[in-house]
Amino acid sequence: MSAELPEYFFRVRENGAFVFRVDTENRNRRIEMDQIAVVNIRNGEIKPHGQRALSEQDLAEIKSWMQARTATLAARDMDDIHRAVDHLNLTAHWANSRATDAQLEEVTDALLLAMHDLRSVLVRKKADRMLKVRGDG
Repeated sequence: MSAELPEYFFRVRENGAFVFRVDTENRNRRIEMDQIAVVNIRNGEIKPHGQRALSEQDLAEIKSWMQARTATLAARDMDDIHRAVDHLNLTAHWANSRATDAQLEEVTDALLLAMHDLRSVLVRKKADRMLKVRGDG
């Protein structure tokens, strides 16, 4: 563990985090974490914990974390999509070279429906973008 701990700790949860202030300057020299807020990334809400009033520094640190967390999640989303493209390519190779008839029978309908749905969405979104560029939308 490093000699100096951060002043704030963010316990990540599905749509945000619980925010704690880290205290090591107590008489027992123990690490204490005092929950100060709950953060919701999706709607940008910052709720003080209990009857606590958040300082300007607390709010600045929380907003900075929210910005960084949003960027991290966006990067992960794009990485997941790039991985999905790789998986589609690997799936095509598997279906073409190694899959048995029974394996293909098990997954063909689900794959065809998922790919049809994806194709429909992508074509519609591409058309929308092209209309915007032309000035028709």
